[in-house]
Amino acid sequence: MSRLMLGVATVLSSTLLVAGCSLGTGPSFTQNVQPILKKHCAECHLAQGEGAQKSGFRVDSYASIMQGTKFGPVVIVGAADSSSLYRLIAGKVDKSIQMPHGRSAIPATEIATIEQWIDQGAKND
Repeated sequence: MSRLMLGVATVLSSTLLVAGCSLGTGPSFTQNVQPILKKHCAECHLAQGEGAQKSGFRVDSYASIMQGTKFGPVVIVGAADSSSLYRLIAGKVDKSIQMPHGRSAIPATEIATIEQWIDQGAKND
């Protein structure tokens, strides 16, 4: 009986450890997402940039990203596939509007970081 209890306790503690490790391990806006957007988007999407002038979308702060464009939000919290920010950088739109315009595509690993950040709640952390 004690072997069975030890086995159950081992499995249970392993399960809890794995579950605990998966909590809060997603990308951070400040540490992960903001540097990607600054590197690939800031040239056009700061206050006086061409992209900001045309769409109203700026990447200078969490608030401006969450505000979106003059056409509406670009981040749908918890739903990257419904978020135009993700769709535009991931190439899930017509090539003529894919972002960033006229520049190299954002690396897949960085796109995945933004996707995960949105899917996990797009928190300002």
